Amino acid sequence: MSARSLYRPRPARVRCSGSFPAEVDGETMSSLRESWLVEDRWWTAEPLRRRYWELVGERGRNVVVFHDLCSGGWFRQGS
Repeated sequence: MSARSLYRPRPARVRCSGSFPAEVDGETMSSLRESWLVEDRWWTAEPLRRRYWELVGERGRNVVVFHDLCSGGWFRQGS
């Protein structure tokens, strides 16, 4: 049995409408709960800058995604 991280970010397909994600991995987002910016390790050669969004999908489930502001990639956090 192999160990795996439950909360490892996974790449996500995100379509934005205006300033926030309107669709994540093909599911339409019905509302935005909150958004926040994380900036860490700015003193290192590999700083971390991410914009997070907590959304509610059309099926009623919470969806957390982030945009990596250093690489430009989108990722889904959690389940």
